[in-house]
Amino acid sequence: MVAATALVLSGCSRAIDSKEAIRQGVLDHLAGKAGLDVKSMQVDITSVSFRQNEADAVVSFRPKGSSDPSTGMQMQYTLEKKGDRWVVKGKRDSGMSPHGGAAPAAPQGSGMPPDHPSMGKGTPSGSGK
Repeated sequence: MVAATALVLSGCSRAIDSKEAIRQGVLDHLAGKAGLDVKSMQVDITSVSFRQNEADAVVSFRPKGSSDPSTGMQMQYTLEKKGDRWVVKGKRDSGMSPHGGAAPAAPQGSGMPPDHPSMGKGTPSGSGK
């Protein structure tokens, strides 16, 4: 009886350490964001690495029905195991532009934050030139 209980419990633990469980944790997190229609997005877990009670996941987002990965974006999430589910602990942009390429840095002295994508050649608006 004790062996059967241990087997069931270890099986439950492994079921939570899956891409689908991570995906559900991300979806639960996104469902709480105002103005975000998760039902219109295809959300895929590109990769995940599990550590004891945490997991790091790369999540791909694109419009539902689109098979072209260049129409989406990727985000990196850190999730924490809470009971029998995963909860988003933090996120960061993967550095990818919405079209799949690396986002270029803004030129220095452009008046933009250092991580803002370049706005092209020319002078910033309001410079009088």
